Amino acid sequence: MAEVGLAEILAARQRIIPWLPPTPLRRYAALDTAVGNGISVWVKHENVQPTNSFKARNALSAATLLDAEARQRGLVAASRGNHGQGLAWAGQVVGAKVVVCVPVGNNPDKNAAMRGLGAEVIEEGLDYDAATLVAERFQKEGMTLVHSTNDNGVIAGAGTLSLEILLEQPSLDALVVAVGGGSQCVGAILVARVLRPDLKIYAVQAAGAAAIHDSWHAGHPIEHAIAATIADGLATRKTYSHTFPTLKSGLAGFVTVNEQQLGEAVRHFLVHTHHLAEPAGAAGLAGLFALRQDLAGKRVGIVLSGGNIALDTLRQIIR
Repeated sequence: MAEVGLAEILAARQRIIPWLPPTPLRRYAALDTAVGNGISVWVKHENVQPTNSFKARNALSAATLLDAEARQRGLVAASRGNHGQGLAWAGQVVGAKVVVCVPVGNNPDKNAAMRGLGAEVIEEGLDYDAATLVAERFQKEGMTLVHSTNDNGVIAGAGTLSLEILLEQPSLDALVVAVGGGSQCVGAILVARVLRPDLKIYAVQAAGAAAIHDSWHAGHPIEHAIAATIADGLATRKTYSHTFPTLKSGLAGFVTVNEQQLGEAVRHFLVHTHHLAEPAGAAGLAGLFALRQDLAGKRVGIVLSGGNIALDTLRQIIR
């Protein structure tokens, strides 16, 4: 279990706020109508971060914890894009070289964005979890690994997101949070334990990459052979030691959504809020649609966690 609590999340907020001020939390009447069931929806806009994703919080929180020697050795991570972009940007802030390991065939737009932020991008492995093994090779050669999930600084950074939500809207009834590795959802659980113990937190994962969902329902870790989903930011095959124990004990429920539901959520954001979401970034809204009978009449927070959608994916969804 991650040794992170509200004190560490508050400290992370102090470290990152000079570069990452609080993001907007907004209501949209048209989105409320689309969701229906008397639900009031509050959208946390992480798509306006410098890298268009909440991962900027995670990466900067972790990078600002490192000493000068660790930064001098350089930072390495595995990513499908958003964590890598966040780390590349954070590397610029703290003055560290960054290497990002991505799977072969990764989103070329995200690869280009990471390179544009100064990172060296290594394409190797079939998926995210295979790319983590490549990153570990660089770690053995002396670089500092900033894992996208198994890192206390990363989790503390993710917790600042939910801290901002609850400071602005303390009377919410529930949060619906996407899970890839689980940092965002664990951050929400850790904040709520202190500030709002009665807050219900629900997790959502892509049906094509449902290892953590399946593990939660089984009560023990399960690893899948593949993770295939349009939501590349959620495409993981297994649980992670820093997040699964907290997810196991802290969630009110856990659902999956299919590719069509993810695409529909992207369209809902585009039509009803005029904001662009990538499929992983829209997963919280997709999960809310799946849970709307259970959450009827409630005040619910969701996160538009990223807007880095590939043009081909956007075309496919709009069609």
